[in-house]
Amino acid sequence: MNPKYLHTLEFDKILARLAAHTEFSASEALARELTPSIDPEEITRRQGETTEARAVLDQHSEMSIGGARDVRPLTKNARIGAVLQPLDFLEIRQTLIAARTLRRSLIRLETLYPHLAARAALLMELPSVIDSISRAINDRAEVADNASDALAHIRHELNVQRSRLMEKLQRLISSSSNAKVIQEPIITQRDGRYVIPIRAESKGRIPGVVHDTSASGATLFIEPLAAVEMGNRVRELEREEAREIERILRELTALIASHGDAIDETVDTLAEIDLAFAKAKYSAEIRGVEPQFQIPNDKLQNRNSQLPITKLELNEARHPLLDPEKVVPISVRLGDPFSILIITGPNTGGKTVTLKTVGLMVVMAQSGLHIPVRAPARLPIFSGVYADIGDEQSIEQSLSTFSSHLKNITEILREADSRSLVLLDELGAGTDPVEGSALARAILTHLLDRKISALVATHYAELKAFAHTTPGVQNASMEFNVETLSPTYHLTIGLPGQSNAFAIASRLGLDQNIIAQARSALTSTDVELEKMLAEIKRTQQQAASARAHAEIAQREMEQRNAEARKKLAEIEASREEILTRAHEEAQAEVELAREELNKLRQEWRTVSLARDYVENQRGKLDELAETIAPTPSPALPHTLPTLANQPSTEPPQVGDHVMVPRLGQPGEIVGMDASGADVQVGSFRVRVKLDELGEKVASPKPMQQQSVSSISLPTAESPGVELSLRGLRADDALDKLEKYLDRAYLAGLPYVRIVHGKGTGTLRKLARDLLRGHPLVAQVREAEPHEGGDGVTVVKLVSR
Repeated sequence: MNPKYLHTLEFDKILARLAAHTEFSASEALARELTPSIDPEEITRRQGETTEARAVLDQHSEMSIGGARDVRPLTKNARIGAVLQPLDFLEIRQTLIAARTLRRSLIRLETLYPHLAARAALLMELPSVIDSISRAINDRAEVADNASDALAHIRHELNVQRSRLMEKLQRLISSSSNAKVIQEPIITQRDGRYVIPIRAESKGRIPGVVHDTSASGATLFIEPLAAVEMGNRVRELEREEAREIERILRELTALIASHGDAIDETVDTLAEIDLAFAKAKYSAEIRGVEPQFQIPNDKLQNRNSQLPITKLELNEARHPLLDPEKVVPISVRLGDPFSILIITGPNTGGKTVTLKTVGLMVVMAQSGLHIPVRAPARLPIFSGVYADIGDEQSIEQSLSTFSSHLKNITEILREADSRSLVLLDELGAGTDPVEGSALARAILTHLLDRKISALVATHYAELKAFAHTTPGVQNASMEFNVETLSPTYHLTIGLPGQSNAFAIASRLGLDQNIIAQARSALTSTDVELEKMLAEIKRTQQQAASARAHAEIAQREMEQRNAEARKKLAEIEASREEILTRAHEEAQAEVELAREELNKLRQEWRTVSLARDYVENQRGKLDELAETIAPTPSPALPHTLPTLANQPSTEPPQVGDHVMVPRLGQPGEIVGMDASGADVQVGSFRVRVKLDELGEKVASPKPMQQQSVSSISLPTAESPGVELSLRGLRADDALDKLEKYLDRAYLAGLPYVRIVHGKGTGTLRKLARDLLRGHPLVAQVREAEPHEGGDGVTVVKLVSR
């Protein structure tokens, strides 16, 4: 379409608002260069992408192009041999990663969003490029040590030599003999050499090379002779490092150049997808809907559309550039049975805005944009939109203005065809009214003969009669409120605008005799025209009243039907709820019985294990008692509880001795609340949930003094120095960690490693929070890189 007419309709302002919703420069350029299409397949695809993009963002608001950049200038530089820098490679990698992520996300949703998935399939993942950049460039935009073996070796040697040099210089500035010579005890650089600042008056006290002087001249920056050789070696290694970095960057640049076309195509596709997302965001902003198109090809025609090919129907269309809270919607029909609509009404009454609104709806729709109307909106596909619209609202128009309009109209009539839409504002204005109206009728007849669709705004009363008597032409008017003497901006089709001059004059207090004299001066034609307009208006009002009553009756019937359906649904839902509740209650009873049975089985296993452990420990204590004392001593009393006694049925209380199943040892309850109990087991205290407390046991009798002083509890079996929590749910992992700490403490382990992995970091945080507040933990630290890094936590346990 001709850009001249798009500019007349202010389509460029629409594109500027669209561009504001794009994510990067490539898609912004596409948005600003967007033009309407006349190809049915392309229009259908564009609208499909916009509709799908809006649905995607509604359901997956996080989906985007993920920080992609327009890296096409970088690939161009790579092709001509310019060496790219680390930051350039990071931008390329980020763009390719964003493309890979978006491609996989949209293809996974292909059944729901086929148009976007088809676009996404054109994105190229290029894993070799991503991996090569990731190996060579770190996230700080630096060439990584492991970019090559040579670079790793050079940097290792450089670090060693630099450390030696720093130590040498540090000894010099720290020496007490140089205290009065050194201006400031720091090591700095000048011209790439490591130097120390000395007082100017102390020059020569430390032999060396002067590399710089302070602005005041009071300080000399010298490289001590004792460090020159070391400095030379450091400089040599730095040059080797720079050469190796240059080689690596050239190698990576060559890789980018070899994949330049694929990267450029990926950026192009990302821009197209981001443009679709921008259209979706703009659609939400203007509350737009997808229009239906009348297309000759049955394959492309909307399934619900049975309208003729030239039918245009817009319901409550809103000009997208006006304040959405203040704009007055208009409803417009065109085609079957009329292809030309003549709009009359007062100045500043909204005729020009109506023409622009219709024109914008057409070009926006054919550009793949949703339009701000009430659904459904039906449009043909126009081969061109031609507009002669002037914003000049003055009554006095010069001949030059008339000439300008006529020149535009001449050009329009030469280019337009039966598939075009023509918009003419104030047709025939700016010249003698008689000649102007005659010329306007001739132009309208020409448009009608060539089957060109048109919307025409005019003040000429003769054109109202022309529309009333000519098949294929229809009147419309912008309403005017005589009471408030202001336009309402509502468009009424089928009713021409009435002359309100006498009514306005009367409202403003003009003498009635003057008004009567003016009425008598009207020609019979004028009087008949006014009578015709009044009759048409009365007929329109009667039809509108009948239609309103019919709509009310229909709404009442629909409301009664809806209420009946609602009651039926409530009855059905109530029945389903009763059946569901009965089923759930039965299931709950079965689950409760099953849980009770499992609990009894677990308790029995716990009691059996505890009995075996206690008997084993009692035997070990007896053996120790026999071997420790060199002289006969009283028999070692049994201090561990026996499970032979009948368990107490009373709930445990503070002071009771109970078994701790997870430790296999008894302990004394020293504190208790609703969430658990604090149990003293030997020399340490543990926290135990109430439902994990074992049965009560007899209180241990105190040992004789001479035996207690020489006997300690045997060390429990070691659970190992490492615990892996990877793959576990948070609750299971923390429970396993607590039990492990208890066992590790009993086994006397000084340090343990907790392997929780990196992942999202959630498990690491939960584990470390538990460890920092645990009574058996003395110290918590993150593992060194060679120990596993932040995927491992090293724990120091308290001493037994």
